[in-house]
Amino acid sequence: MNIGEAAKLSGLSAKMIRHYEQIKLLKPAKRSAAGYRQYDGHNIDVLKFIRQARVLGFSIAQIDALLCLWQDPERSSRAVKQVAQQHLQEVEHKMRELAAMQATLQQMINACPGDEGPACAILEQLSTATDRKG
Repeated sequence: MNIGEAAKLSGLSAKMIRHYEQIKLLKPAKRSAAGYRQYDGHNIDVLKFIRQARVLGFSIAQIDALLCLWQDPERSSRAVKQVAQQHLQEVEHKMRELAAMQATLQQMINACPGDEGPACAILEQLSTATDRKG
């Protein structure tokens, strides 16, 4: 099947499929005599795997590791679990950062009168927050 059909079946765009081939996450597809990419059922399975892993937020490096493990019949589930646990820790860290961001934004919004006057706690806090990461 061609790249358009592969995209439709995998839920990825043709552009993303070409990107995954370029970064070697996906092995290059076989080519027709005319030079068009040709995909088979195995390619589609790999693309679906990549898509699902991306939906879950795994990095490209983590997906590469998971693909290697998935395709290795001698793998240990411990190794797979370790990749997933590492990713979960990263997600939890991001969630804590987002919660802190939310609290700060809410505090700034609550402190701003939001009236016709020029005084604004949001702008004041942004202009004096030189000791924060950014």
